[in-house]
Amino acid sequence: MRSLKQQRGFTIVELLIVIVVIGILATLVIVTFTGIQQKARNTKRQTDINAIQSHLEAYKAQNGYYPTMAHVNDSTWRGTNMKGLDPAALQDPKGSSQALAATTSATAYGYAPVNDSSADCSADETTCSGYTLTATLEGGGTYQKKSN
Repeated sequence: MRSLKQQRGFTIVELLIVIVVIGILATLVIVTFTGIQQKARNTKRQTDINAIQSHLEAYKAQNGYYPTMAHVNDSTWRGTNMKGLDPAALQDPKGSSQALAATTSATAYGYAPVNDSSADCSADETTCSGYTLTATLEGGGTYQKKSN
């Protein structure tokens, strides 16, 4: 008969405890990593909206009005009138389109130009006197910038 001192190895209970601890640590790492990624995407959304806003304000300073949705979404027009705006700034981190939408969604930024009577100004660009830029944040809420 062998004595207990000569036997080597782990008991099943010891192995189960180690597996449970590893599982808990793995879950914590995954949850933390997911939260960090979500925060990074929300920060990118805010940075993109701020970049778009600064270009829209520069355009208004030069022309006296804000562009329509059609103009902002036209890459040729943007290349001429909003030089330096990275086309990727128009793309939500979870979206695929490099264009602004009439209403914000989980995959697109919203751009709503208006005239003095708060009506749509898509028919005549020169009547666009304001706008609202909106991004939907992950985890709830929105980030919004309005014209100055």
